[in-house]
Amino acid sequence: MKDTIETPTLTSASFEEMARELLVRLGEDPDREGLVRTPERFAKAFKYLTKGYNEDPEQVLSNALFRVDYDEMVIVKDIEMFSLCEHHMLPFFGKVHIAYIPKGKVIGISKLPRLVEIFARRLQVQERMTVQIAETIQQAIHPMGVGVVIEARHLCMMMRGVEKQHSATVTSSMLGAFRAQQTRQEFLSLIHHKNGNGS
Repeated sequence: MKDTIETPTLTSASFEEMARELLVRLGEDPDREGLVRTPERFAKAFKYLTKGYNEDPEQVLSNALFRVDYDEMVIVKDIEMFSLCEHHMLPFFGKVHIAYIPKGKVIGISKLPRLVEIFARRLQVQERMTVQIAETIQQAIHPMGVGVVIEARHLCMMMRGVEKQHSATVTSSMLGAFRAQQTRQEFLSLIHHKNGNGS
């Protein structure tokens, strides 16, 4: 599954021009001391926050696939995630939990947070990102099943609109064996189990 996206090339200068224009339209003076370098900072920040468009998730995983004789659930939970909502370009952030049941191959553990980072560093909706992570793992190692859960808070809800500060959005994608109730419940139980405290 090829998931790199062709995007128009914008130079740092054009990013800076857009930021300067935005400041003017907001009624600000882009030449005042506190804002003189804001267009430059804006350009650097947005290039970093959207760098996932220039990275290939399949390539990242293909360099870290290992053959093993192991068929129990592998879980990497509490992966921190920061992304930008494509509707308002405001941040949403939270945790990603990933599990799969291998069928001959596993993924190097450090590559799962890297995979999350690639999809998060794009303009996103949480539901799509959940599916993208699960399907990329499925295509890479063809496991018996994959489960992905994302729990996130959205600043477009917290700073504007309904302005609800404590609401969280939970999305999941369950493939293969994880569609079975018992496997799904085991996964959900394990990701909410706190070390030494139970759930």
